[in-house]
Amino acid sequence: MTDSAQDSAESSDDDSVDELIELAAERGDLDELRRLADKGSSDAADQLIELAGERGDVGELRRLSDAGNDTATDQLIELATELDALDELRRLAAKGNITAAEQLAELTAE
Repeated sequence: MTDSAQDSAESSDDDSVDELIELAAERGDLDELRRLADKGSSDAADQLIELAGERGDVGELRRLSDAGNDTATDQLIELATELDALDELRRLAAKGNITAAEQLAELTAE
């Protein structure tokens, strides 16, 4: 994404930001989505979570989850369960996440 497109979108209305989000999502541009999400765009955060989940990007989901994004936490638990990533589930359970604890119990009981 060019700097002028970013500057234009940031200095105009929400439609331009929405266009930036759409373009970044289509391109799979995690850096741009991350930048927009970090500036407070919940739509960019949602797209970032979706792409990270599709790509199996545990690190990105962990970053968003640790920042307090509940949707990212849910997606991280789902992905960790699919990958049998017990350490990740243990980490989340230790932070008090009941869903992670339940998933961990199910996986370790099998």
